[in-house]
Amino acid sequence: MAKSFSRDEVAQHTSEDSLWCIIDHRVYDLTDFLDAHPGGSVVLAQVAGQDATEAFYNLHRQEVLDKYREDLCIGTVTGETPEVITPEPGSLSPVPYAEPLWLRPQFKNPYYNDSHRRLQRAAREFTDLHIKPEAQQKEQDGTYISQGLIDRMAENGLLAMRLGPGKHLHGLNLMGGAVDGKDFDYFHDLIVTQELVRANARGFGDGNMAGMAISLTAVQQWLHNVPLREQVTREVLSGQKKMCLAITEAFAGSDVAGLRTTATKTPDGKHYIVNGTKKWITNGMFADYFVTGCRTEKGFSVLLIPRGEGVETKQIKTSYSTAAATAFVQFENVKVPVGNLLGEEHKGFIVIMSNFNHERFMMACSVIRMSMTVVEECLKWCNQRMVFGKKLIEQPVMRQKLARMISLCEANQAWLESIAYQMCNMTYAQQSAHLGGPIGLLKSTATRAAQEIADQATNIFGGRGITQTGMGRTIEMFHRTYKFDAILGGTEEILADLGVRQAMKKFPKAML
Repeated sequence: MAKSFSRDEVAQHTSEDSLWCIIDHRVYDLTDFLDAHPGGSVVLAQVAGQDATEAFYNLHRQEVLDKYREDLCIGTVTGETPEVITPEPGSLSPVPYAEPLWLRPQFKNPYYNDSHRRLQRAAREFTDLHIKPEAQQKEQDGTYISQGLIDRMAENGLLAMRLGPGKHLHGLNLMGGAVDGKDFDYFHDLIVTQELVRANARGFGDGNMAGMAISLTAVQQWLHNVPLREQVTREVLSGQKKMCLAITEAFAGSDVAGLRTTATKTPDGKHYIVNGTKKWITNGMFADYFVTGCRTEKGFSVLLIPRGEGVETKQIKTSYSTAAATAFVQFENVKVPVGNLLGEEHKGFIVIMSNFNHERFMMACSVIRMSMTVVEECLKWCNQRMVFGKKLIEQPVMRQKLARMISLCEANQAWLESIAYQMCNMTYAQQSAHLGGPIGLLKSTATRAAQEIADQATNIFGGRGITQTGMGRTIEMFHRTYKFDAILGGTEEILADLGVRQAMKKFPKAML
């Protein structure tokens, strides 16, 4: 039976030999924790024998108590009941605006059905239990995703779902039967992407098979060598092999036409000899296959290049974690069979451009959901932090900041869902023809919003917002890494221009 203590009993334990305090109606014995406390022993001595609830929550979240409760909690205050609830893995947040509108119980939404809700619950629980713990560890030590986690994701179909809807999902057991592969649509796709990002580790997020998600789609759509296509798909979706998209070079980023890597046919016409370099290639350090953009005799072509003789990779350290396995890739006289060509020779531009739509859609999903998480963190902090005798939320200037951040998230999520609906009702070719501009504009405005949200959130958190541990670590991570979404997959400026140029192609002459 759990012990209970009166407040008078607790008040008697104020020495280094016996130091107790009360937090949320529970009694904690901190005697053996004095020297181990990260903030030092003085802070604990200041609350000895007292109710430290307000002081604790002015500095920490409930997760800190959850971490130490088993070792330090010795009982409860007589006649009192703890008030703070610890969320269960997979649970929804009760914080206003912390979840997309469709997940708030009081609202309706025309886009989502029961299979979407089942998948969301399953994906969140899996993320909370399996992905987030590893993500946080890898984000800190910079090592790559474990094979064990890859195998888990392969087993429950999570790897396959990263590619979006398609025949590759038919017959698969997706998250324990949450959704039939034949029914998987772009809202399921959106859900998977948005739940995975809740691991709150941007570098690991890309390290978690992002290279596969943006390259295997191209293989499935454009590799005409059926046996090879099936082999690579089987190897990658089972987790046996890894792959990445190798387009960007030191000389060419968004300017794909400026690529200098060359692929020259051998005299017998059976192989290409590839020479050149690629830079900032996500997952390049551990990839077994490289979907590579090359300059050929009469244009631009895309080849599937296996790691082998002549392929070298070197790690690139960027402002986010090396868990992303970002690489500089060198191809030196690499011999590639002509059967590894994606699409048509010299017409690889369409391969890359059409593949960009899904990549940019996923990036928009991610940055919008991460922005929402940042808003949640700010709402919690503003209701927690006491300044000048008041909670931050009681300050009008703080409410104005929160209002702006909330508005940006809600608007972008609504636009995202509108585009997802169009994707559900278009073929792959129709998406390529009609949605490149809208998706580009959405990604551009979502990352521009992320910049404002990151800036406001950092100011709200103050010093904690620039600290990589503790209360503000999610804010610091977002402020340091939101630019990856603004640059990868096409910069804001390029995508904004794409959106306008695509619109102008259909501008009615009668309006001139």
